Amino acid sequence: MTTNFKIGSHISIRGGYKKAAQTAWEIGANAFQYFPKNPRSLSVKTIDYRDAEGCLRFCREKGIVSIAHTPYPSNLAVSRKHSDLFGRIVASLRNDLQIAEACGSLGIVVHFGRYKEAYGDPLDGYKNIIECINEVLANWEGSAKLLIENQAGDHGGMGTTLEELVQIRKLSASPEKIGFCLDTCHAFAAGMWAENAWDAFLDKGKNLGYFDHLIAIHLNDSKYPYRSRKDRHARVGTGYIGERGFKEMLRYPELSYIPLILESEEGQDGTHREDISRVRSWVIEAESH
Repeated sequence: MTTNFKIGSHISIRGGYKKAAQTAWEIGANAFQYFPKNPRSLSVKTIDYRDAEGCLRFCREKGIVSIAHTPYPSNLAVSRKHSDLFGRIVASLRNDLQIAEACGSLGIVVHFGRYKEAYGDPLDGYKNIIECINEVLANWEGSAKLLIENQAGDHGGMGTTLEELVQIRKLSASPEKIGFCLDTCHAFAAGMWAENAWDAFLDKGKNLGYFDHLIAIHLNDSKYPYRSRKDRHARVGTGYIGERGFKEMLRYPELSYIPLILESEEGQDGTHREDISRVRSWVIEAESH
């Protein structure tokens, strides 16, 4: 049933969390993503629980699901020896989890991480990621999960394979508190998802256990070709993945319960209404075959 698909986009919280949910509903979305606070800062935000409760109640009433996206400086691969930065990242991510929980969101999306030590052992980067995740999730009892997002490879090779993502989750102290967010542009740019080969990607992900823990999808087209390792989103159907690639992907009922979030530029009306409608039409077409 097409009603099972949750389709939406990234929404500003300029007017608050409840207003973001209302805006999503107004543009025809039944899912949305938001930054819980300033996306360029690792600040800890005082939570407006009244506004968050309003968001939660509105979403429940309308059948909307949401996810939060952590600020861009949230680098899981930072070493604890950089104690100030490590501590700020951990505190910021815990704050994001608390906001997401208050808003009733499924979880917080965080990029896999970038290891910046010029001459260090790359394995240290993976160890740092696990250590940071363990610190963030220690004693976390909420239902909102930490959602690890795959990377395009533009800042190095980390986080560009399903094996890495699955292994990091397995090696963490609290794997049950961790899920995944698949970015289609990143997967395509990294060579994770081959052109017109969603079935092979799905089979591999199932065998590894990746899809058992997939909570959200960033439905982004790519402005650059396959394996370009460039993180540049295009509006769905207008890039190198193209309409054909997304239609192939949407044929699979395994995705019908996973929110599809658009992160590309907006349409002429300043919203993602047109792209949301386009994706819904693809879903209807896929279900009719």
